[in-house]
Amino acid sequence: MNSLIILRHGQSQWNLENRFTGWKDVPLTEKGINEAIQAGKAIKRKKIKIDIIFSSTLQRANETAILAIKQIKQENLWDVKGNLIMQKDNSLNERDYGKLVGLNKKETAKEFGKKQVHIWRRSYDVAPPGGESLKEVVERVNSFYIKNIESNIKNNKNVLVVAHGNSLRALLICIKMFKPKEISKIEIPTGNPFVISYKDNKLIKKKYLI
Repeated sequence: MNSLIILRHGQSQWNLENRFTGWKDVPLTEKGINEAIQAGKAIKRKKIKIDIIFSSTLQRANETAILAIKQIKQENLWDVKGNLIMQKDNSLNERDYGKLVGLNKKETAKEFGKKQVHIWRRSYDVAPPGGESLKEVVERVNSFYIKNIESNIKNNKNVLVVAHGNSLRALLICIKMFKPKEISKIEIPTGNPFVISYKDNKLIKKKYLI
């Protein structure tokens, strides 16, 4: 049996401030740092040996990966200079919220109306002004999944993907766990590893570790 572990980064500064973050490169909060540490400890308790790590190019995901893997204490995941060996790619970056980036979500709802903001946030194929729809995120994540992740799962590797709410929701569509029409109801919490287990390349179970 092998697993795909998806981990949304710990709480970021703009999560705390309730802002649309998108591709803005913001750091973790103290709570986010602790969430990342607890995520690593949870993976260690389950004795899951990580074979390969993928992350977005944004620091909140990279920091989460580093903090989590430090708890697991797998020497083979670090290079001779002490850097975590992980493949970073902007295909796994958060959804680009365009002109909404940096805006407070409550204030945005007051300005544009709750219904319109809900459509921008939760519809599958409607993009916010100047940004991406979730459908577009799925397209870029799926290309990365097919090229880099799928083969590792088929080769019985334990794969850790540290990324963002929307790119991980997109990944769940790519592995056919959810259909596009279902994904709007799915929330992925920060700092809680979601383990998707396979046997003979068939998904057999899934669960959060925390």
